[in-house]
Amino acid sequence: MSGISRRYAKAIEGLDLENLYPLSEAVKIIKDRSSAKFDETVEISINLGVDSNKSDQVVRGVVDLPKGTGKTLKVAVFARDKKAKEAKDAGADIVGAEDLAVNIEKGEVDFDRVVATPDMMAVVGKLGKVLGPKGLMPNPKLGSVTLELDKAIKSIKAGQVEFKAEKAGIIHAGLGKVSFGEKDILENISSFIDSVQKARPSGSKGQFIKKINLSTTMGPSIKIDLSSLKEGGS
Repeated sequence: MSGISRRYAKAIEGLDLENLYPLSEAVKIIKDRSSAKFDETVEISINLGVDSNKSDQVVRGVVDLPKGTGKTLKVAVFARDKKAKEAKDAGADIVGAEDLAVNIEKGEVDFDRVVATPDMMAVVGKLGKVLGPKGLMPNPKLGSVTLELDKAIKSIKAGQVEFKAEKAGIIHAGLGKVSFGEKDILENISSFIDSVQKARPSGSKGQFIKKINLSTTMGPSIKIDLSSLKEGGS
């Protein structure tokens, strides 16, 4: 127990961290054992049976969480003229074209998501070295390169989450807040897992989802019994 805080030691007291818990029980545990002075984020980690270095095993997608994330995201939009006005009317926080690109090149990346109209990708494409490592490059497959700016921006603001497996085949995401009701958290988690399963690539063989862990920002990580997912999380 050395090297851990007194708060964390209390959070794991009497808890078997090696045990596999049904999803619904895991949600209850992380809520009950949350002790931070802020509204912690409910976090999920999914280990997949893929090799993300292979092009036919890349796992990436987007999901609209039914209960939202509990976080207000700041959206930047690359658009001109009428589309720029549409973006502002839809609630975009930052709207621009070449001027926005210049600011980003200067290191001004004060936003969480980026959306662009197709005609702006020649400008956005030059920002790959800045936006790419941060996971912010717009992608037509994820709906962030679009002419339907109103729909895209409102979806993001309502609780849309992008996901992508890292090199080790692991997906991390925040799926709400501890203050959410257990039912709402479960609904978000179920929608997220379902979207990940639907994003299974053609090159994936054998068991796709190998392990799932649930935690909060400052709380212990709980291992999920995968069989409980087939039983509706009970």
